[in-house]
Amino acid sequence: MSSHVHPDGGGVAPRSLAEALRSRADDALAALLRARPDLLSPVPSDMTQLATRAGTRASVVRALSRLDRFALQTAEALAVAPEPTPYDSLRTLMIGDGTQGDDPDAATVAAALPHALDTLRGQALVWGADDALRLVRTARELLAPAPRHPSPTGLGPTVAEATTGMSPGRIQEIVTAAGLPTTHDSVSAVAALTELFTDRARMAALLSEAPPASLDVLSRLVWGPPYGQVTADPAAHLRWLLDRGLLLPTSPGTVTLPREAALHLRGGRAHRAVHPLPPPIEPATPHDPHTVDSAAAGQAHAAIGTVEQLLKEWGEAGPSVLRAGGLSVRDLKRAAVTLDVPEYQPLPSGGEPYPLAAFWVELAYAAGLLASDGGLADGSDDPEATGGARREGERYAPTPAYDAWLELPVAERWAALVSAWLTATRTAGLVGGRDGKDRTLSALGPGLDRSSAPEVRHRVLTLLAELPEGASPDPAGLMDRLQWERPLQGTTSIATSQPGPPPPQQSGRPRSVGRARPTGRAASAPAAPEAPPPRDDLRSRIARWTLAEAELIGVTGRGALSSQGRALLGTAHAGPDAVTGPDAVASAASRSGPGPAPEVAPTPAEQAVQAARAARLLTPLLPEPLDHILLQADLTAVAPGPLLRPLADMLDVLADVESKGAATVYRFTPASVRRALDAGQSTADLHAFLAKHARTPVPQPLSYLIDDVARRHGRLRVGAASAYVRCDDDAVLGEILADRRSAALGLRRLAPTVLASRVDPTTLLDGLRVMGFAPAAESAEGDVLITRAQARRTPPRRAPEPVPEGPPVPDATLLGAAVRAIRAGDAASTAPRKPVQDRTAPEGAGRETGPPRTTSADTLATMQAAVLAGERVWIGYVNAEGTASQRVIEPIRVEGGFVTAFDRTAEEVRTFPLHRITGVAELAGGE
Repeated sequence: MSSHVHPDGGGVAPRSLAEALRSRADDALAALLRARPDLLSPVPSDMTQLATRAGTRASVVRALSRLDRFALQTAEALAVAPEPTPYDSLRTLMIGDGTQGDDPDAATVAAALPHALDTLRGQALVWGADDALRLVRTARELLAPAPRHPSPTGLGPTVAEATTGMSPGRIQEIVTAAGLPTTHDSVSAVAALTELFTDRARMAALLSEAPPASLDVLSRLVWGPPYGQVTADPAAHLRWLLDRGLLLPTSPGTVTLPREAALHLRGGRAHRAVHPLPPPIEPATPHDPHTVDSAAAGQAHAAIGTVEQLLKEWGEAGPSVLRAGGLSVRDLKRAAVTLDVPEYQPLPSGGEPYPLAAFWVELAYAAGLLASDGGLADGSDDPEATGGARREGERYAPTPAYDAWLELPVAERWAALVSAWLTATRTAGLVGGRDGKDRTLSALGPGLDRSSAPEVRHRVLTLLAELPEGASPDPAGLMDRLQWERPLQGTTSIATSQPGPPPPQQSGRPRSVGRARPTGRAASAPAAPEAPPPRDDLRSRIARWTLAEAELIGVTGRGALSSQGRALLGTAHAGPDAVTGPDAVASAASRSGPGPAPEVAPTPAEQAVQAARAARLLTPLLPEPLDHILLQADLTAVAPGPLLRPLADMLDVLADVESKGAATVYRFTPASVRRALDAGQSTADLHAFLAKHARTPVPQPLSYLIDDVARRHGRLRVGAASAYVRCDDDAVLGEILADRRSAALGLRRLAPTVLASRVDPTTLLDGLRVMGFAPAAESAEGDVLITRAQARRTPPRRAPEPVPEGPPVPDATLLGAAVRAIRAGDAASTAPRKPVQDRTAPEGAGRETGPPRTTSADTLATMQAAVLAGERVWIGYVNAEGTASQRVIEPIRVEGGFVTAFDRTAEEVRTFPLHRITGVAELAGGE
């Protein structure tokens, strides 16, 4: 027998999952509820309800999806084993019976198996003592082979399952051809055939008589898929297998290799390859940690500038919101041009091109800096209550939180962006793809939330933190590790599997076995050493996107996790020492505990502390803002680094950005100078600004440009008539009227110095500027109107809430209260009690089996007697919501139509209205 001893029920083997759960300690129950929080919605009333809920399909699928590869392989082995399964039989299924040579990994598998079994027990997927292990029924249905449902192990149905519906005569013919005596019934014949296939000596003797072509057919089916196609008149070597039951028909023209025969050919192993240890993540390229931190800081600074540039542009004229929600493809292309980034960018780790422009848009949205304005001209949310005029459509614009974000230090702005990225469920990498209804997924639109995204991001960064400082990972090794940890997450094979024939287009379809030609290993053989795991599942795609996004926003530098990134995770450096071999099994077991419980998300306060620490580490790595620029004779200015905010804001108005990089180049043009004058700056203000902040003398061409534009600026005044133009120089107005380009403006002279127009003032201003003039808008009082950019904001908006992946992980307080409530409810439901006859039932009805039901008079009398005797009683109770329950209480007093008692279920003194008590019964033996 195995040395692994883990009985569920003390000295008595449990007879059900409920009994196994009842025998667990409180900390083990709390670990189960922490690992499977869906079992707490709502809190089960007793152990029986907890066991029932743990066996539901949705809950089991969720639990299976959180198993690592080895624990899942252990569950798959139990699913193909007879039930109940001794531990030694499970061990043989995992490492083989030794008939096919020594497995070099057998010792590692044997060392890891107890922990995998403890994981399954901790998740309530397996129960029973080591000599009688049982997989919960729903998990067995999902993982076990069926006559028309392939198994992940590649095994087929048992002899008993495959012969269901077969005629008794045909079964007796198979038994006789296999060299067995005939029996009186089909059941005993099937049992005899099963015993033959599981007897190694007799099975080897039977196969020694097989033709070589028959053995070749078996070798092609042994590792799966176990199905093949035969003709109505099979060849002799196939007939030999069919006559002896080594191939059994499942449908016309389709045969299968029985599970018992396949296990014999496999040497008793359920899987072709077993993976007891997580794949190691090898460092790809070592870097100096200071170089990594500096590179990450540069990326962080660039990320802040990119988000700021996007919101500054959209603060002046944001794009429209599509009717279905989101950003149009045209507006996304414009955003890419504005940010000077490609719309799609190839990923270094491979995969489909990444929508880079959409990432920056989604990042600003996740941080609460960007939102829809609601379509109201005055920024209010209720057009009827405020009288706000509805625009042509909703538009995206910065939120008021953007202005507060701009006032923060640079490092704190970065921390706000990264904190939002870490917890966001919106996934920018999906932009451009298709949803379930074949609709295109757009940036800022619906359908981009993926609940697993925060967990995958956090896990990827945690794995990077386990590498030596400054080391970047091998992306392939990282993907292998994530696949090992959650082989089913991101896929739908388990959740949607139903019994039925495999689709013809899948690798599990039946293959022709009519010709005895070797075909090598089946394409769908599970876990073949040479076959890489699939990389197109959602979890792997999010992991690849995480590596790219972390580099873009400065969490990593040159592929390695930075110091500020480690601080943001709240983890210290794990060190370069790696543990391998059997010691790694014990190390993994000590870290994992009884099962892969979900990671408890840090509280908002903890997140704020970690973000502040990361910001402090980033601050000394960022360049200091400069208060000067370098002016050049070609009407350009060079900012050799980041500028102070007042200087940068003024320069953005006075000049146009020509190029970006380590230094930013600005170009002065007549239009940019006019823009500054429109914003209220005077000629003297512009000259003083340049003289104050330029480290070089102001070039003469720049001074001439400012003076020339200022001399012509404002000579023409445009106001609202519909619109008018006035100028002290009537010759200028005559020049405008004579210009053919003014025909579209509908101008006519009202006075020597005044022209009227049919168009609105904005159109008139733009038209005159196209003609080469520099008009200025004026108010009704004749004052020049100053135009200020970046004044457009949405009403106050909250950042989008992440979509949780199932129920939240309960905290210790909730777990303790839930365990106590389940224990108390179970004690009430299992307490021995005297039989009670339901006096409200018709004559002749049997004794009740549920909560007691008594008349009001009997209820009152029993309660009063219990108060006098100081005994506990069992009651049925219906609360104000109509929910029925049963409780064990100790009545203290009965008065005024109420019973005051100590409730053993709630562990507190409570008052129960008598009219809500459906019945009462005494406990047996004075319990």
